Amino acid sequence: MKTTQVQTLFWSQLTDQDWNLYICATEKGLAYVGSPAWPFADLEAWAGRRFPGSPLVRDEGRMKPYAAELTEYFHGRRQHFTVPFDLQGTPFQLAVWEALCAIPFGQTRSYSDIAQQIRKPSAVRAVGAAIGANPLLVTVPCHRVLGKNGALTGYRGGLEMKTRLLALEKQTFYK
Repeated sequence: MKTTQVQTLFWSQLTDQDWNLYICATEKGLAYVGSPAWPFADLEAWAGRRFPGSPLVRDEGRMKPYAAELTEYFHGRRQHFTVPFDLQGTPFQLAVWEALCAIPFGQTRSYSDIAQQIRKPSAVRAVGAAIGANPLLVTVPCHRVLGKNGALTGYRGGLEMKTRLLALEKQTFYK
């Protein structure tokens, strides 16, 4: 679902330890978290699809609260995000993303669990597609979703990133 209103999209590049990713927000909140080492072109492509005609403006100051919470998470000092989000999606996608946010830190769920939670038990594949369309990696924790047998499955940020995030949470959770 595209936003029809043209609005300024603010962005910055978060670089901390070996994390290097682009983040973007609207006036309403965080709208995009990229994957480490993905090029700026991926942020531009996402913005063109979700916010056609909206300019991308680099603004480190405006992005500082978002970068700070992500950095705290990467250092094991944050388990919940308090910054506002500006999620743009279909009602089904929004329901799936809300269910992802309900997965407790350090825990995982299966795609079937998410389908059950949103009361669409036969929509497991659609749940997977909605998870794959999640624009807010890390903050909307799609990395916490595993295959029914507990196996790592696809992740927009790549399986290496998913593995790192799950390990970070496991290490932080069991300190």
